[in-house]
Amino acid sequence: MESLELSFTLAYVAFSLCFVFTPNEFRSAGLTIQNLFSCWLGSEDVSFIQYHVKRTSVTVLVHSTLPLGYYMGMCITATEKTLGHIHQVNSSWTAFLLLSLCLQLFSWMLVIYWSHYHWHNHPICRALQSHIRPPHTNWNSVMTSINSEFRRIDKFATGAPGARVIITDSWVLKVATYHIYMALQSECHVTVTDSRQHQLSPDSASPTQILTLRVDSINPAVRPFDIRLNSREYAELREKLHAPIRNSANVVIHLTISELFLETFRAQVDLNQSYTLPTGQVLYCFCNCYVRKGKSPD
Repeated sequence: MESLELSFTLAYVAFSLCFVFTPNEFRSAGLTIQNLFSCWLGSEDVSFIQYHVKRTSVTVLVHSTLPLGYYMGMCITATEKTLGHIHQVNSSWTAFLLLSLCLQLFSWMLVIYWSHYHWHNHPICRALQSHIRPPHTNWNSVMTSINSEFRRIDKFATGAPGARVIITDSWVLKVATYHIYMALQSECHVTVTDSRQHQLSPDSASPTQILTLRVDSINPAVRPFDIRLNSREYAELREKLHAPIRNSANVVIHLTISELFLETFRAQVDLNQSYTLPTGQVLYCFCNCYVRKGKSPD
């Protein structure tokens, strides 16, 4: 029976991690917040901000039920522990149950607080309020601006549904699990702070370089945030991004597969031993011409 409990625990932990961080396999199977609650969330293309206000709220509620779901699963798996009879369980399981219930209660109270005054207290709506300035007279006007620009087909968008980077004509947006970070292009500057090379990628057979860009705004109410994207998408981002982009020292950006090949080729050539060309020997080149040492080609 202990092995059954351990197997359930490992399986539930793996499921919870995949449900929270959502790998491609879970997206393909439709096991995402966006798919499970699509009827209530509505259309992202029609009402971008409203969609993510609802999505982040239901995400908080669903994720907070995971500990309680584990306890209920153990009630079925470990029947000898009599977890269904609260007065008979030991103190550790009682504490776990109370913490799970408190977490669930707190998440509901938080979402109810957010929903007051037409979601005025929601973190996304508070972020919109940071951009109230002419021509926007209130946060609903800011929301309308973002919704309108998101509907345009010329926007730049990359990343998974719950972790996207979106560049519109006026806005830099980062969609996270529980929030949307936003900055006006006219008020921000972008810095390439880091790059990481991944030899293995689920989406490509070739090495992948992931860039980290930091978005800073002159608006003191807007907190800096980081965005990440594939280096092959960097050129497209630069075309859409009107804000200045600075490159930190020692950060090399590979824009194409050809550049990755050239760097690998040079590194391999550097490993070869140097060869001294004897006097008078002809050196043939790839361009079907030859160079004689000490002389230019005829």
